[in-house]
Amino acid sequence: MADQAAVVTFGQEQFGAAQLGDLRRTRRLVALADNLVRHPGGTLPDKLNAPANLKAMYRLMNCQQVTHSAVIASPCAVTCEKMAATEGPVLILHDATELDYSGLNSIPTLGQLGNGKNRGYIAHNVLAVQADTGEVIGLVYQHLVKRAKPPTKETRKQRCNRADRESRWWKDASQHVPAAPAGKRYVEIGDRGSDVLEFIDYLEAEGKWYTLRSKHNRLIVRENGGKTKLHDLARQLPEGGRRSVNVPASEGRAARIATVAVSWACIQLLVPKQPRGDVRGRPLTTWVVCLREIDPPVGVQPLEWILLTNVPVNNFADASERIDWYHQRWIIEEYHKGLKTGCQIEDLQFTTEMGLQPAIGLLSVVAVSLLQLRDVSRRPEADTLPATGIFSKRLVALLSVWRYQQRRDLTLHEFCYALARLGGHQNRKSDHQPGWLVLWRGWTKLQLMDQFASALAEERSG
Repeated sequence: MADQAAVVTFGQEQFGAAQLGDLRRTRRLVALADNLVRHPGGTLPDKLNAPANLKAMYRLMNCQQVTHSAVIASPCAVTCEKMAATEGPVLILHDATELDYSGLNSIPTLGQLGNGKNRGYIAHNVLAVQADTGEVIGLVYQHLVKRAKPPTKETRKQRCNRADRESRWWKDASQHVPAAPAGKRYVEIGDRGSDVLEFIDYLEAEGKWYTLRSKHNRLIVRENGGKTKLHDLARQLPEGGRRSVNVPASEGRAARIATVAVSWACIQLLVPKQPRGDVRGRPLTTWVVCLREIDPPVGVQPLEWILLTNVPVNNFADASERIDWYHQRWIIEEYHKGLKTGCQIEDLQFTTEMGLQPAIGLLSVVAVSLLQLRDVSRRPEADTLPATGIFSKRLVALLSVWRYQQRRDLTLHEFCYALARLGGHQNRKSDHQPGWLVLWRGWTKLQLMDQFASALAEERSG
């Protein structure tokens, strides 16, 4: 949401260094990104709001040099630069989501989704966020995977050597995460799907930090040397303290604040005799942190997280920090909602994968800006910072006239809450802080107001 009066726009910052084989293509990509960030919702004709822009989008996306990797390379590099400049730990959030393009019958080469009836991509996304605030830094990496049907009667060795094996995704994605500069810490975060020994072994071998949720009840060695199963041990550890955890709403579950007991221990993960994937074959020293809900609401499944981390856990404060890190993983789920609901990325209409894939990359970067708009509204200094430090004077003036019936200077907090009000937020004391969706709705309406004001001014000047 770059200030229009600033030196660089959103498109210039994210895509100005894109290497597309011709400077004119880069300029076109920058212009399209600036247009899309103003109108991220709807179909492509809605987003680009002019036949010439739509034609330019299709022409650019179908250019042979404009690949998915070429489009995301520049914004991912920008994210890595910002990570290096960020104070405090940076969390590297991994997760995958399905992008369904079953309706694109002209592209028969898409991969399987779900039970095999739908077609599209698995997008493995990697986001960087600030550990203490949860502010989104940017997209670190994205991989579009086409899930193939496994060969019949596949042997263990064949499955292990298969290039498109799903357990490889995590390691492959981490290979695109740079090592942290001296004195800084990047911590890779993953849900239960990331509990892949090959991935954990790779992180340990590369000297990378991680906090992952355990899925497998692995064989481990306790500190006293005895062997047992991971989940069995975690559930029997003595309580080291209690705390609360915010549980967001999901399908069939209301948001709540859960009181949880926390315990932890240092363990060694043992390598099975027939490991799946490439591992070094040595035990891995790690810590298990167990979180278990106390007195959950009637009819609600109690919250339980069994986390693995190689960041040492020596006390309750350390264990709580690892829990807070993993709690930030929900941000990437919000990102996926932004992709599908905010940017409507599954509504793209292309006739070839060559055009579809770079368009996905472009919108995936635009979707980050939806979360960053929410983050801006929640900054601690928002009550004192002027809105014009981030947004253009023109937009601030338009919104102030709409909200207060007069042109006036707005703080960042006033601007964002007026934007939320425009998007349908009631701004009552009992209401939650505005989320990205209501802010995005307000942002879209503000852009329409800006277009109308520009057209009116042009008519008067003519």
